Amino acid sequence: MIETPSLVDQYCHGVLRTELGLGTFEAQLARTEGPPAPGTTLFDTQTGFAVRRWCPPLLGLEPHCPPARYLARRRELGVLEAGRRLLRGSGITAYLVDTGLPGDLTGPTELGLAGDAEAHEIVRLEQLAEQVADTSGTVDSFLANLAESVHAAAAHAVAFTSVDGVRHGPALAPEPPGPGEVRGAAGRWLAARRVGDGPSDPVLLRHLLWIAVASGRPLQLHAGLAAPGTRVDPVPLTDFVRATAGLGTDLVLLHGYPYHRHAAHLAGVFPHVYADCGAALTRTGARAATVLAEVLELAPFGKILFSSGARGLPELHVVGAHLFREALARVLGAWVTEGAWSPDDAQRVAGLIASGNAGRVYGLA
Repeated sequence: MIETPSLVDQYCHGVLRTELGLGTFEAQLARTEGPPAPGTTLFDTQTGFAVRRWCPPLLGLEPHCPPARYLARRRELGVLEAGRRLLRGSGITAYLVDTGLPGDLTGPTELGLAGDAEAHEIVRLEQLAEQVADTSGTVDSFLANLAESVHAAAAHAVAFTSVDGVRHGPALAPEPPGPGEVRGAAGRWLAARRVGDGPSDPVLLRHLLWIAVASGRPLQLHAGLAAPGTRVDPVPLTDFVRATAGLGTDLVLLHGYPYHRHAAHLAGVFPHVYADCGAALTRTGARAATVLAEVLELAPFGKILFSSGARGLPELHVVGAHLFREALARVLGAWVTEGAWSPDDAQRVAGLIASGNAGRVYGLA
């Protein structure tokens, strides 16, 4: 039996504080641009089935109960009590929370209290640039304040993250932009931006990535599917990874699915690169063990990190944790049964992926 008594969720978001009806709950289950197919619901996905398997027992219901019954019980308990039961039932002992999403989401402290767990902040670079721009009157003050803000954030955050930076191939050029390029890009953005608009100029995004690298804090990069119809080009991503080798900053590749093999390959080649395996498991549900085995084929075991990637719903923290435990036990357990691994080695590797690697990368106690 492979056990993972401690889980560090190395990338997630807060949960919604508001009550949800069927439609709004479903919208949080799957990130789609429209309604489900006629006659179906968004519960008809691997994630939806996993929610119905693992979450009802935590609220006093039988597994696989109908969605309407589950949501009625959720409303009966109230959003706070239901969230508390779900988060504490996940078995997650530490949350690393990206605070860069809009909406009425709990912050790290509130999430940690609800889940009876540690909680730490991940600072999103694009949002930090927005906040600095809101209070900077000139290009010079913006650039000076931006550098100062990244330095200040590095004193309390466990990591930085970027979503948009890796979606623009030129932003991943293997060298920092020159001062003149940065001033020009910052001037164009400040002149055209409206409140709430994040930086989109590849030069400015590249500047953000490189000042984060200079901070020494781990930098998390969203390396899989981006917006609908887009993806991250592996060529510039590989060039950026190669250029940051030896600088003292670890890179953690998030949300690699369905390009998780490429992320695992980079983690195997470059000493400062780590691969996240969690969000892929949530999306693949009953097939999670297959995806995890593919990551384990390529990445060293000390370079793989668990996360739920959850946002909005505490159910997604539960699903992420349970699918990870089940997939890990199935894959490693099979190798032990076949005699390929010893039980002690399997348990040691399980501990590394579940929490040990994250503790080392992020400097957690």
